[in-house]
Amino acid sequence: FASLCVAIEELGRVDQSMGITLSAGVGLGANPVFRFGNDDQRDQWLPDLVTGRSLGAFGLTEPDGGSDAGATRTRAELVGDEWVINGSKAFITNCGTDITSIVTVTARTDDGISAFVVPAGTPGMVIEPAYDKLGWHASDTHGITFVDCRVPADNLLGQPGQGFRNFLSILDDGRIAISALALGSARACLEMSVEYAKQRHAFGGPIGRFQGLSFQLSDLAVQVENAHNLTYKAAWLKDQGRPIGQAAAMAKLYSTEAAMDAARVATQVFGGMGFMEETPVARFYRDAKILEIGEGTSEIQRLVIARNLGLPVE
Repeated sequence: FASLCVAIEELGRVDQSMGITLSAGVGLGANPVFRFGNDDQRDQWLPDLVTGRSLGAFGLTEPDGGSDAGATRTRAELVGDEWVINGSKAFITNCGTDITSIVTVTARTDDGISAFVVPAGTPGMVIEPAYDKLGWHASDTHGITFVDCRVPADNLLGQPGQGFRNFLSILDDGRIAISALALGSARACLEMSVEYAKQRHAFGGPIGRFQGLSFQLSDLAVQVENAHNLTYKAAWLKDQGRPIGQAAAMAKLYSTEAAMDAARVATQVFGGMGFMEETPVARFYRDAKILEIGEGTSEIQRLVIARNLGLPVE
């Protein structure tokens, strides 16, 4: 898992959209099949997913249930030897590409919330028009509507009623990956800012000589180092097979807020040029905000951390 984080981090240094495509495709799309699928499901879907010949998508969020993921309204009813799915999903990455092969989705069943593999192109699964987003412009993001969407009974992923619980554990993995993406973004902003502060001259010398700017970059360097340590500690724990919930929440919270801080500082350092689309700083600024929202908001991460501390939070 740490190796995956290295790849995502390096992509994040250049373009978050490419980083999230990999992160969501492997960590969210393929991972549920790998962890909870049976041998037949793994043999059918994983070869193309893990080699990049296809992309997977992860359908948990709904229009009325983002942070409150347990408020799932999508329903699945077993009719004969098929599951019939009705409902909606929102903000789903990778679900509308030409190489999307599957969407793993949660839906309410008689046993609770279960998970299913829905192949791309299944009748009744309608991919809505792409969202017009603030950032991540090169990332594929759509809503999905299910209208009497039928999949074979064998497409149940894991045990009945365990889908929500299983998908929450997938989110722990995803939070580490998002931390790596945020780390790459923060590193890029720091590197660009330092270089610009050396080259840009004002008032008779490089602007990096001013403490008002150099101290901000010093603080940002500390944040980047801390984000690195938290991210790769969580990845190491994952690779060791140890509990990761608290470490993933801490890494996701700190790294994504560091990325937002880094983008803000970089935009300020670049001044007027930081507001221009011809410089990458503007894109990094637009892309950074979603990091604090997707796969669990900063508020949710603080709630998870507080609960793991044993605090009586609601």
